[in-house]
Amino acid sequence: MAKSVTSFPSALLPCVLCLLFQPISTGYQPAAYIVDDIGGLGRRFDGIGGLSGGGATSRLLVNYPQPQRDQILDFLFKPNFGASLHILKVEIGGDSQSTDGTESSHMHEMWDENYQRGYEWWLMKEAKKRNPNIKLYGLPWAFPGWVGQGSMSPYAHPELTASYVVKWLLGAKKYHNLTIDYVGIWNERAYNVKYIKILRMLLDQHGLNHTRIVAADGNWGITTDILKDKDFAAAVDIIGVHYPGTLSTAEAVNTNKPLWSSEDYSTFNDNVGAGCWARILNQNYVNGNMTSTISWNLIASYYEALPYPRNGLMTADQPWAGFYVVENPIWVTAHTSQFTQIGWSYLRHGSGVGKLSYGGSYVSLTSPDKKDLTMIIETMSHDHSICIRPPLPQYKVVPQNATFTLKGTFATITSLNAWYTKLNFTGTSSEPFKQVTPIKVIGGSFTLPLDVDVIITLTTITGGNKGSYAIPPPPKPFPLPYTEDFESYPENSEANNFAQQIGVFEIHPSNHLSHKQVMQQVVQEQPCDWCSQKLINPLNVIGNHNWSDIQVQVDVFIPSVNGTTGAFIAARVDKGGCTSFLANGVFFWMFPNNTQGEEGTFYVTSDLARTDTITAGRLEATFDTWHTLKLQVKDGVLVVYIDGNFLTKASTAASPTNGFVALGSDTFGYSMFDNVLINPMDDRLRFRSKLQKMETLHRHDNEDRPMIVIN
Repeated sequence: MAKSVTSFPSALLPCVLCLLFQPISTGYQPAAYIVDDIGGLGRRFDGIGGLSGGGATSRLLVNYPQPQRDQILDFLFKPNFGASLHILKVEIGGDSQSTDGTESSHMHEMWDENYQRGYEWWLMKEAKKRNPNIKLYGLPWAFPGWVGQGSMSPYAHPELTASYVVKWLLGAKKYHNLTIDYVGIWNERAYNVKYIKILRMLLDQHGLNHTRIVAADGNWGITTDILKDKDFAAAVDIIGVHYPGTLSTAEAVNTNKPLWSSEDYSTFNDNVGAGCWARILNQNYVNGNMTSTISWNLIASYYEALPYPRNGLMTADQPWAGFYVVENPIWVTAHTSQFTQIGWSYLRHGSGVGKLSYGGSYVSLTSPDKKDLTMIIETMSHDHSICIRPPLPQYKVVPQNATFTLKGTFATITSLNAWYTKLNFTGTSSEPFKQVTPIKVIGGSFTLPLDVDVIITLTTITGGNKGSYAIPPPPKPFPLPYTEDFESYPENSEANNFAQQIGVFEIHPSNHLSHKQVMQQVVQEQPCDWCSQKLINPLNVIGNHNWSDIQVQVDVFIPSVNGTTGAFIAARVDKGGCTSFLANGVFFWMFPNNTQGEEGTFYVTSDLARTDTITAGRLEATFDTWHTLKLQVKDGVLVVYIDGNFLTKASTAASPTNGFVALGSDTFGYSMFDNVLINPMDDRLRFRSKLQKMETLHRHDNEDRPMIVIN
């Protein structure tokens, strides 16, 4: 590993020194600010975090090759290296779509417990390996159907739901030696006072007194019940809200509870996204007294054609290439995270925390013993710091001179180490997280010239570092031909590169000699969903969304006991996420002979919902038998086969003309898949790089980021 450069290139050094040490002509009177602890301190700092899940946002990270996977994890979690996160928040999988995919529950059924499913356990252990002090936070987005007992609500039987969550917490400790520090209620859905009280009671009864409840991962409305119900107030440790726009309420502040922005950011990770993150990291406390901010999402490690592409602190969505990008939100995070720790305190508003007179903000934090001081200053302009939500009112930032005077405990400080970021939007490369010459404090004061769109950290801490590794391998398209026989995976795991959108597809042994391990859809009933849309057709996508002319072949098995009614393979599938039910493409369905002796049926439809049939007919297929389905799509023509026998040829719908390959089933219930084979239908697939298109539309920083260009 090569350590970061700790000074600017010589050509830039005079300009940077000028920027940091020489007043600039602004036309405005210099503004003065006090940094002082004589009147006491502000609120306790609770850390900066990243969120894996909500859902399946880390899906492609798991199968990254080494050493790239470890490098990515270092940039996220390793102290004094990259983002150096203080908190990792994860989804408690609920077998249901929760934005970009489905995460597996630890209990598909009431009688079923398994604490090896999914990848969040692995991710939490990797985070702890790098930073033993990182805090862990679990939150459900959805719940298995049995939890609702037919009601589709986790609150119909609150004792049952609380027990389900407590088992996840206990399993984390028993099977992975992970202590979960915080637990939430139900992401962005209604809270239930009775349920939260029961959850607190069960946590205490099972020795989980240390696990603090964050409620309710929605809006500030919960404060009303906290203020009027002492028992409820005792059960809730932290008020967590989503996308607050840096504002809280007087009622929330009056609860005297920690206030968190427990999900925020959710913005394309170009320089505008970095500006958004810089602004809210400071102003969530300046404006709203929020002491923790957690990014959705941790890392954009999901297919870019799924909802909210590149909404992570960094991007890693090509495990087959080993390609990843350390985006600037990583270094924006480092401005705070590398020079503070959970348990530090903010200074009071007006005495180290506040708005700058000519736009921007500043916060100051001190260690528990007051031996260290860190100040973070940001001057992000409106148009260069717009987050995805909520709308940002207009404001103005101009170049300015700011004089800071250190008083109280900090009056004896004579020098502050300095780290600097300039986000550029005019064709010049950005300058993220550069260490520059320390600031001299003379007579307790110093003056900083502040340009627009800069972030500056001033600190007594000496351990900051801009970590780096060799440039990762270049990007490349999803490999073809692609084959998968599922033999190399542990039981209950998920197959590489598949991104389940509805249902859960796990690796399980088969009772058939020719199919030793298979991928099985295991959800038996509709979960208590998070998505408002009804998602009832299990769907698992893979590959390149720009595939057009493609051949898919898969072995399919539907058991007669607890099986689904039919299964499909598909090409040109255009959607995932909560709108998966609207997915269009070319779907080849097999419905086996029924128990009344009627022949089996096939359909080719242009949609997952089977509302638009292209062609249909009879076929000879039975339950409890392996059948090989093959679909060929080229230009406007499709051809389908079963067990090597031609079924039909037809014209495709006019759209979509490209999309994922997929497989799945008609209803919840068991179905098995094996021996996946994906081939191009011609020598040169017509790829249209979505990343290149998005760079053109969304990248405002003009920095030299590698582009994916696929011929």
